[in-house]
Amino acid sequence: MTTNVTPAVKAILDKYEATSPAVKANLARILMHGKLGGTGKLVILPVDQGFEHGPARSFAVNPPAYDPHYHYQIAVDAGLSAYAAPLGPLEAGADTFAGQIPTILKMNSSNSWATSIDQAVTASVSDALRLGCAAIGFTIYPGSDAIFEQMEEIRELSEEAKSVGIATVIWSYPRGGKLSKDGELALDVGAYAAHMAALLGAHIIKVKLPSAHIEQEEAKRVYEGTDWSNQADRVRHVVQASFAGRRIVVFSGGAAKGADAVYQDARDILAGGGNGSIIGRNTFQRSREDALDMLGKLIAIYKGEAA
Repeated sequence: MTTNVTPAVKAILDKYEATSPAVKANLARILMHGKLGGTGKLVILPVDQGFEHGPARSFAVNPPAYDPHYHYQIAVDAGLSAYAAPLGPLEAGADTFAGQIPTILKMNSSNSWATSIDQAVTASVSDALRLGCAAIGFTIYPGSDAIFEQMEEIRELSEEAKSVGIATVIWSYPRGGKLSKDGELALDVGAYAAHMAALLGAHIIKVKLPSAHIEQEEAKRVYEGTDWSNQADRVRHVVQASFAGRRIVVFSGGAAKGADAVYQDARDILAGGGNGSIIGRNTFQRSREDALDMLGKLIAIYKGEAA
């Protein structure tokens, strides 16, 4: 791990005005950790899918992944920037892996049986402090009728986290309301979702890679006349919507897919000025050997060492 803050990381931290030295120190913990430490790029392992999809759908394809220690160890051995998970998994390995990897406590979760598009708060800022987490994580669903309550929840949690020096990561996933299924990944909607997370005070914004579809009728005239077929250009637009690149933006890996597609996503994120990948199922649903190989290649792409 690099110990001195690099110019690239200092340039990122300098964009976070009105942010306490303690919060900046925790952002630096993430930005300076692992094989991408100091580059300004990130690869984060999120393992919160057990709530959303259930254990069998998440882990049966790779049974060692039922053990929370497995994910901690993958994140450590791969030299990742951070590991994000709900309260239970982090507690299950907190002592064994203390100090080995920055952690992000995922504060709210849903499940696949619910009919409402919402999440329950399942942890506290005091939990994050007790576990030595660098950040809290929170999902919002722009478009859902529950979004207004979620915005109020993250306002309170983020304020408390900032008061004790912990950073905030917001997962911003549009769904519900007037959005079509295609609209959930639309370019205009994804940029709006990233902007909303920035407006809410997120230090790190997590969104999905957008498609070229434009959902909102009112927005179509703004996007007309520009070719959005290139994914790197779409990434660049989402970064632009995140305060013109003044906030760290990482992109979700989404559902499991072929390795070539995962690598191409990373190339496009890099080319579009994104800060990196937060990738779960595409790694832990592979064998340990294949996951480490994939993560190594992703890190090489973000370091500019692989085409």
